[in-house]
Amino acid sequence: QVQLVESGGGLVQAGGSLRLSCAASGSIFSINAMDWYRQAPGNQRELVARITKSGSTNYADSVKGRFTISRDNAKNTVYLQMNSLKPEDTAIYYCNMNIVPLTHSPTDYWGQGTQVTVSS
Repeated sequence: QVQLVESGGGLVQAGGSLRLSCAASGSIFSINAMDWYRQAPGNQRELVARITKSGSTNYADSVKGRFTISRDNAKNTVYLQMNSLKPEDTAIYYCNMNIVPLTHSPTDYWGQGTQVTVSS
C-alpha cells in the first residue's frame, strides 16, 4: 500500500514564498515522474511542474521563473519552491507520483491536496 502526504501550504501575501513537500511511503520499488498540479475554484486541475526520474524538469508557462520543482529520491519526496507568489496562484495543490510498487505495475498516486492562498 502506498500513501502520499503533502505539507507546506498556507496563507501568504503577494510576492511571498512557500515551499510544498510531498512524501511517499509504503511498499515502493521505484518512482518515475513526480508532478505538482493545482486546481482553483471553478477551474480544471492543471499541471504546474514535473520532474522525471533523471531530474529533467518542465513547468507551466504561468510559473516559469518563479517556481522550482526538485526531488529527493532517498526520501521519496518531491518539493515545490514557490517564489514571487501572485493572487492567481491561489489553489489547492496536489502532488502526483508514478510509482512502481513492490508487487504490481506502475500506478499513479495522488496526495490529499494542500491549500495555497495568496492575498493581494
